[in-house]
Amino acid sequence: MAYMNFTEVAGGHADAVHPVAQRAAHDDASRFSALEWSVVAIARADSLSSLNAPGRVSVALGALFGERQNPRLADARLEALRRMAVLSWHHGYSVPAPEIAAFHAAGFTAHHYETLLASISRGRAARSRKN
Repeated sequence: MAYMNFTEVAGGHADAVHPVAQRAAHDDASRFSALEWSVVAIARADSLSSLNAPGRVSVALGALFGERQNPRLADARLEALRRMAVLSWHHGYSVPAPEIAAFHAAGFTAHHYETLLASISRGRAARSRKN
């Protein structure tokens, strides 16, 4: 049996010979961390009104009866993820384009978006089967 050096065959492009290694590196970069998955899970219980700034009436009622807990996150990246998750839990794939752009601007990729929507779609389907 003869040995063939694939690096020479590929013209010195070892990456062209090892697409699996490239894909594995890409998958690692586009995975959510445990913290990010917990943000997605918590967002399931958030209402769409949690995406808006509190209005004057809400502020007045908060002063009178005690403030409602603010669901917004201090980290801008996690807040962008929370917003996208809340919209996806409520609307599925019908998310406004500016929200998708903000999600990408926060450092998430198209693969993150697809992974998030696939996970939420499975959760929505499981919830509808229960009811």
